[in-house]
Amino acid sequence: MGNISCGGHGRRTAKSMDESECEITSPRIRLNDGRFLAYREIGVPKEEAEFKIIIVHGFGSNKDMSFSASQGLIEELKIYMLLYDRAGYADSDPNPERSLKSEALDIEQLADQLELGPKFYVIGVSMGSYPIWSCLKLQGVALVAAVVNYSWPSLPKSLIKDDFRRNLVKLTLFVLKHMPSLLYWWMNQKCLPTANVMEKNPVFFSERDQEVLKRTPGFELLSENKIEQRSIFDNLRGDILVGLSKWEFDPLKLNNPFPKDERSVHLWVGYEDKVVPVELQRHVMEELPWIKYHEIPHGGHLIVYDTEVCESILRALLLNEEPAKYIPLPGTPKLIAAA
Repeated sequence: MGNISCGGHGRRTAKSMDESECEITSPRIRLNDGRFLAYREIGVPKEEAEFKIIIVHGFGSNKDMSFSASQGLIEELKIYMLLYDRAGYADSDPNPERSLKSEALDIEQLADQLELGPKFYVIGVSMGSYPIWSCLKLQGVALVAAVVNYSWPSLPKSLIKDDFRRNLVKLTLFVLKHMPSLLYWWMNQKCLPTANVMEKNPVFFSERDQEVLKRTPGFELLSENKIEQRSIFDNLRGDILVGLSKWEFDPLKLNNPFPKDERSVHLWVGYEDKVVPVELQRHVMEELPWIKYHEIPHGGHLIVYDTEVCESILRALLLNEEPAKYIPLPGTPKLIAAA
């Protein structure tokens, strides 16, 4: 989520010059494979910071996403924040070899080239959470409205068999793998509304989410004038395939990287999230009890736009504070077929 600069693409390599002639004004680093990665710095100057955080945006978003903590808290805690365009988004070059490993390596190289030092934190939002599973040993990690992959082998079939999202993901992956050109045509045909099928849809967004979308741009990359650019479509396709296809490992089988509690991993979820149902998140909590679990009673998928929640995320991650109001009540409701 967030504002999309340059129509979703800036000026790139010769491969994508036909889509856009926008000048890139964002600072960028050059990665080891020759790609450029664009970034944005906010908060206090890096040299004055007590805490340094990399924020990883989600699907259809970019480095201009909002993280709604107040400037007062950021200055009080002396926080430096680094946001970047993941591969192929906005002003960063696409990566035809995108993978779980490459996404994690992009974070590592970004931190190295900007000299963040050995102690920095990472916050992954929604689809931007999947690279974080390879970064758990950093100073501290927060997954916010994190994607749960239905392909994880240890997810109980009894938990997901009636979840309509599972079948939707399976169908989407099949079409993206085997019929991408057909989907591209479908998304751009003019007879039926298709491109914005997810935007503001009550099937996917709670009432609070829809209120957020009234005052924010939403999934701009899914709008008709953006999705018509084949390079944008191909990038979104690659992001979904990596994030939701089978992985090389099962996160639910990971061991606690911090047995002495010297660092922490946090999971923040909205009880009313219709994109990733709370029952799946609670199962993650049960399988990985070393993750500190926080549940927002009236939150949807877009909890990153709630100032109070964002400030609680920072205080828990950086100061190890436990917000009692976000501790879930005992008992896990059964997963229902539709939200």
